[in-house]
Amino acid sequence: MFRSSIRFCRACATAVEYRVPDDGDTRVRAVCPACGTIHYENPLNVVGTVPYWGPQGEQVLLCRRAIEPRRGKWTLPAGFMELGETTAQGALRETQEEAGAEVALEGLFTLLNVARVGQVHIYYRARLLSERFAPGHETLEARLFHEHEIPWEELAFRTVQETLRHYFDDRRRGHFGVHTGDIA
Repeated sequence: MFRSSIRFCRACATAVEYRVPDDGDTRVRAVCPACGTIHYENPLNVVGTVPYWGPQGEQVLLCRRAIEPRRGKWTLPAGFMELGETTAQGALRETQEEAGAEVALEGLFTLLNVARVGQVHIYYRARLLSERFAPGHETLEARLFHEHEIPWEELAFRTVQETLRHYFDDRRRGHFGVHTGDIA
């Protein structure tokens, strides 16, 4: 289960207490006993793409991580959504930052809840516009993989594994849907 990290009030710096607020709420929240501020915590959104190449989308672009967590493991280009951007804008930005890849978004593909760490992972299918990549400082290497070449045991995150399985299953069926699920 996700554990809260709020210890002090953002408004007045008093140590918070965890209790159900007196405003009719039903959940335990970080409440400031001095000024009454209620601190709500919400999940972080991770946004990214499944960049594909080829007339039948037979290859996908993966990035080998240059940072922790899971340095050296492979992932889809993705990262935390920033304030002031849409999920699509964030997915495009992360793809550019991590892989130096130019893509055209083709729609929402997976939405995976990772409640134990307070995250929602959102991936879009994206057609690569060229085979040129310029990995950023968070990426050791970016390259295309056919399904049989994917280093399944070296993938950084379960959300990436699930998203890739859905991609290749949908590709075989000849129809791409939107997939949702929960990662335990």
